[in-house]
Amino acid sequence: MATIQSKTSHGCKYWYIVESRRINGKPRPIVLAYLGKADDLLKKLQGLSDDRIKLKSYSHGALCALLSIAHHLAIPHEINKYICSPRPYMAKKPIRNNLTAGITLLLGAIGRVCMPTSKLGWWNWAKTTSCEYLLRCSLNKIDSQHFWDLMDALPVDKIPLIEEVILQRVFQQYPLKTDSLFFDTTNFFTFIHTTNTRCTIAQRGKNKQKRSDLRQIGLALVVTRDDFIPLFHHTYQGNIHDSKVFEEVIVKIKQRIEKLNLSVEGHTIIFDRGNNSKKNLTTVANLHLHYIGALTPYQHKQLITDAKDHYSKVILNEDQELYVYRTQRTIWGEDRTVLVFVSDELKEGQMRGIVQWMDKKKKKLDQIKAILQKPSRKKRNRRQLRTMLDRVVKGPYGTDLLVWSLKRKSQGVFSLTYSVNDKKLLSIEDTLGFRIIMTDRHDWESEKIIKAFYGQAFVENAFKNLKNYFHLAIRPSYHWTDQKLLVHYFICILGFLLTTLIYRKVRLECNFKKSIDSLLDILNNIRLCSIIHSTQKNKLKAIYQLEELDDVEQELVECLQLRNIHQNPPQFQELSVYNY
Repeated sequence: MATIQSKTSHGCKYWYIVESRRINGKPRPIVLAYLGKADDLLKKLQGLSDDRIKLKSYSHGALCALLSIAHHLAIPHEINKYICSPRPYMAKKPIRNNLTAGITLLLGAIGRVCMPTSKLGWWNWAKTTSCEYLLRCSLNKIDSQHFWDLMDALPVDKIPLIEEVILQRVFQQYPLKTDSLFFDTTNFFTFIHTTNTRCTIAQRGKNKQKRSDLRQIGLALVVTRDDFIPLFHHTYQGNIHDSKVFEEVIVKIKQRIEKLNLSVEGHTIIFDRGNNSKKNLTTVANLHLHYIGALTPYQHKQLITDAKDHYSKVILNEDQELYVYRTQRTIWGEDRTVLVFVSDELKEGQMRGIVQWMDKKKKKLDQIKAILQKPSRKKRNRRQLRTMLDRVVKGPYGTDLLVWSLKRKSQGVFSLTYSVNDKKLLSIEDTLGFRIIMTDRHDWESEKIIKAFYGQAFVENAFKNLKNYFHLAIRPSYHWTDQKLLVHYFICILGFLLTTLIYRKVRLECNFKKSIDSLLDILNNIRLCSIIHSTQKNKLKAIYQLEELDDVEQELVECLQLRNIHQNPPQFQELSVYNY
């Protein structure tokens, strides 16, 4: 039952609507609404109906679904097992604003899912949601210092253990398909200053978002087929090559498979050619891991030559077929099944790149041509012009793709003409679009191998979600030390894990066909309404109910069982105490 209570501040009396709730077995007053001074309250009452005082709604769907899954997986419980005091002279595990580290990191992860913001701006988002009502606690004092203090309490060497235990719980509750595991790496640029010596993980390297001028952090990820469930993540220095990262983590990936009680024989790890090296493939073979990888056509020209006139038709689906050359070859000392085929999509993209390159060069040649047509007092030198033109048309396919001619009109005056070498362009086109796949799955059909290799798009889709500015974004991180960055990446992957579990459920049970981003937009739009009524005895009563839902929202609410969860929200035992 809600009541009106007053509070005196600086000699003025202010009125609040307060409801008593039990938190950890003890009654605590929770402010439902601020009413202001007596005069303000009178004006509000004169302008409202007799039976209603205040109405307000909160974003509810996504937050509620994420908290529900986190409760079933006991995520704060598992995190709190590994929390320690960040300072040697403090014996107790840290609690700040009556919240443990486990629930704090979970709230940080949920915030990154729903609306990525800084730790300082977290409360500005949370107060627009039903978070306080569902947790039955006050969160208005959570600021950046709150997060920093409790992030300090998580040892980074315990992150893999926490991730492992959470995944074990996931496999106990969800029948996931894990026969194909997709591995890839990416990087995220930061704005960490060059002179910051406390941060060693952010280094300069080749950035995949074309920001090589900034320090970056690398992320390696393993996801499952169909569901995009992240089974492994590794955060590393931004200047390490992909093949070196693969060499470092492949043993850990096998250990993760075994810890999750998955069959090593029944799983195939799929990676791209950036992770290839003789040493890496030898390591994979010694670990008895099955794999599908790619080879660089430039380094295996003989395979392409042998494939000519020896292709066989492979039907991938009703509207897609490929002509594939299949053979077994000894590559880097191991017998491997090799498939060679031409990807029309890749070929089209490569041709588009060549055309763009030629357009760029033509523009430069036109500029030189225009300069040569203008009179000049300075006599131009043929040798210098030829050197300059050769440098302009030089490219990855030699200097004869664009053919130019320099004609002398008079002493020191020249005219320039150029054209595309069509014969050379056709010969280049014949070498484009080739893909070479290798595997030790000698008994698999070509169709199955190719489909598995194309599944690499699953991990690329995961990276796309993690670079989404509106949901799930890892960047920007707003941290400047190694420990904070590693914990930040952990909570971002944790949020992604919870999201993929929600997405899996609605995709299988509701036939939801839109993207993860669209799902989160719809869930965020499901709102919980707070209505404060006055009863016949002039007492106040707060009622909470969902706002009117459209057909899609209605289906998602029923699928995720969100309709009545606000009446009996999940009770996190580790909300304000450590049970260890």
